[in-house]
Amino acid sequence: MEEKVRRWVRADFGVGLVSLEDVAGGADENARLWRGRTEEGAAYAVKLSGGGSTAGPRVAGLLAAEEVPGVPGPLPARRGGWWSVRTGRRLSVVPWIDGTPALEGPMGAGHWRAFGRLLARVHAAPVPPGMPPAQSHRPMADAVRALERWLLPASGAAPAPAGDPLVRGLADAWREGSGRLAALVARAGALRPAATDPAVPGVICHADPHLGNVLLGDGDRVWLIDWDDAVCAAPEQDLLFVLGGVLPFAQVTDEQRTWFFEGYGPADLDADRLTYYRCVRALEDVAVPAAQVLDREGLPEGERAGALEIVRSVLSPTGLLDQALASPGQVSYRPSQGAENPSRSG
Repeated sequence: MEEKVRRWVRADFGVGLVSLEDVAGGADENARLWRGRTEEGAAYAVKLSGGGSTAGPRVAGLLAAEEVPGVPGPLPARRGGWWSVRTGRRLSVVPWIDGTPALEGPMGAGHWRAFGRLLARVHAAPVPPGMPPAQSHRPMADAVRALERWLLPASGAAPAPAGDPLVRGLADAWREGSGRLAALVARAGALRPAATDPAVPGVICHADPHLGNVLLGDGDRVWLIDWDDAVCAAPEQDLLFVLGGVLPFAQVTDEQRTWFFEGYGPADLDADRLTYYRCVRALEDVAVPAAQVLDREGLPEGERAGALEIVRSVLSPTGLLDQALASPGQVSYRPSQGAENPSRSG
């Protein structure tokens, strides 16, 4: 496979790679990522993706061309655009960023302010035509209902395979969280009309700017990577990842949030939109890994066990599900006295 990808990169982007190293750890099942090197020592992230949309590389290319700091832009393909198509998937080549993953830190005050400035510039950039809207709750709500019917069947129906300990563990976790999952689906449905009002202007949103997609560079520099899920939505779509965070092991503290908004600038956020987007994310973070646990033929046991832990963490008392069901609290932010207050116009 690697040799074939190297030929594609040379043919489509004019870059000769002498090595291609598989990079593991991504959550996207539809994508493969490699680190490639040229004879001169230049490094590139080579990605073959069947998920997301073409908006991702288009947006990253446009933002990089506008010199938005912290957005690594893809190389242009020889036939135009920011990607080529191979085996029905998008092939993209982006300069490799040798940064420290933010989850490994330390991500200090300067990094958080730089992250805020970065997202402010992204949200102020002109929205290109054809950007997809934010994901609706409906597909994931339907998936959650289907999973419940299979894991917790009605009386007389065939139960989930009791002989598989991972499926049994998933059924137990689901049984405990069933009532809250139903409340989550109901809340998302109730909030959708107000949260998706077409009269509210959308901005470019990364849509997945958690710390797993943030790299720390020299000084206080930060990079935001993996733009595959970029959408046109209200800023709340991105800012929910700062208002508490979505990773249970990397919650954003009050101090870190203050630093972020010192870089981002003042923000008056809509509570309904913020809660709706958080509900959508919580539904996705339950439904997708639950389906992976059930994929006994396609996934190794270790990956299925990891997916079960994700479901348990989302359903835990400190997890994203309860965050989505709770009141969003204060959603107006003003930088502290004397803090940075950059214009979002760039």
